[in-house]
Amino acid sequence: MASVSYSEELTCSVCLTIFTDPVNLPCGHSFCRQCISEVLATQQHCPMCGTAVALEAASLPTSLVLKSLAEKAKAKPDEGKRLTAELAALCPEHEEKLKLFCITDQQLVCIICRDGEEHEGHQFKPVKEAAASLRKQLEMFEQCTADDIHAVESLADTQKDEMFKTRERSQQLLTRISKQFEEMHLFLKRRENEIKSELKHKEEDNVEKMKETFQATAVALSESRELKEKVSSVLKITESERFLKSWTEGKGKGALEHLFRPRVNELQVVDSSLSLGPYESHLQFFMWKEMLQVIKPRAELLTLKSDSQDVVVSDDGRSLFCRPKMHQAVETDFGRQNMYCPFTFEDPSGFSFGGAGFYSPNPSGAQATVDLQSASSVSEFGAGQHYWEIEVGSRSYWELGVIHNLLKYDGVKYASCGPNVTTELEFRNRPRKIGVYFNCSSKELSFYDADTMTHIHSVSAVFVTTPVSAQINIKHKQPDHSPVTVCWY
Repeated sequence: MASVSYSEELTCSVCLTIFTDPVNLPCGHSFCRQCISEVLATQQHCPMCGTAVALEAASLPTSLVLKSLAEKAKAKPDEGKRLTAELAALCPEHEEKLKLFCITDQQLVCIICRDGEEHEGHQFKPVKEAAASLRKQLEMFEQCTADDIHAVESLADTQKDEMFKTRERSQQLLTRISKQFEEMHLFLKRRENEIKSELKHKEEDNVEKMKETFQATAVALSESRELKEKVSSVLKITESERFLKSWTEGKGKGALEHLFRPRVNELQVVDSSLSLGPYESHLQFFMWKEMLQVIKPRAELLTLKSDSQDVVVSDDGRSLFCRPKMHQAVETDFGRQNMYCPFTFEDPSGFSFGGAGFYSPNPSGAQATVDLQSASSVSEFGAGQHYWEIEVGSRSYWELGVIHNLLKYDGVKYASCGPNVTTELEFRNRPRKIGVYFNCSSKELSFYDADTMTHIHSVSAVFVTTPVSAQINIKHKQPDHSPVTVCWY
């Protein structure tokens, strides 16, 4: 322990280095002359114990013993390092070397600490063994951290690329949207000019006819006024001879009846027949119908099919009905038994079809089943983006969409049905026409109220494998006045 004390006694408590020109204060504490001079310049007491000091550091004698020892310590720097290392490796409480590492408290301890009450029941390892174990863990941690940093950097680069792709994609969509709106604007502007030109031509034709009638009326009016003036002047003559001579002079027989024929019966006002037909009252609707012929892409013209014998598809493949299964009780001499009999069913829309039903013993008579029936589109979607519309009318049950992902209405509420997931939906109006949008690449599936183009719900159909077809599920209703129909434009 002498080495430790030796090191401590040669250290100035102000600069924490080996003394340089050491001096002793009256209280017994030692400092470098320069260090204590600076302290006493601001305070007149010992920095160690607080004892008042009335002397100046310059008047204090040098401690020759401390100076000699300090010079020897400075002459052997390795000894100072060794003393410092020994001091650092000693237990501050027991002044014993720290040879153990407490795993429980994660700290260096000495042998005395190990046997003390504070570390009772703790686990210990030799310092070297603990250091080797910790070094191995830190090396693994460093490697894991480096790997994690590399992975995070890769994620950051990927995210950066995705941000760039998003901006690029957004710019592409903006360009496409602008182009499509420009095409619609050009179409509407062209049709506006054509309709205005048609109106102008009709105006000119009508006005030209009216001008001809107006000119004829003006001529007739001028002639009638001239005749009236002449008659008025003749009537002013009182002498009979002059009166007759003035009127009949130059006039042939029967001229009087010709002159006095009513001209108004020969003329007729040309009424304004200027009309643009439906463009006057249904201009926007007609423009929308005309735009449907040039807009691309348009809604899918789906044709339906069904493998079920209980479903009827119309001849054009657009409309879908459910065919009911009929059950009837039949009694025989051998008791009640099942019998197979043909029947014909005609639905209210005019479609008729034949079939066969199984008659089962049922004393209540005939009844129809309510099994869920399915149909799908003939065409399949393997790539691109697709939109189609289904008119559900007033049916009390239907399911629309693609396989495993459907929008459902059960007569009371709406729901989005996915694989093992059903989400109830709430919206005010009851749509009569449903629009279905499906993006094959992103697997985005969206539903719309096709009459108002209001968004209803969207899902990510991640479990759908392409190619996929449109799917429709319905239940029998009787009488079936409202088929499910694919909208064609």
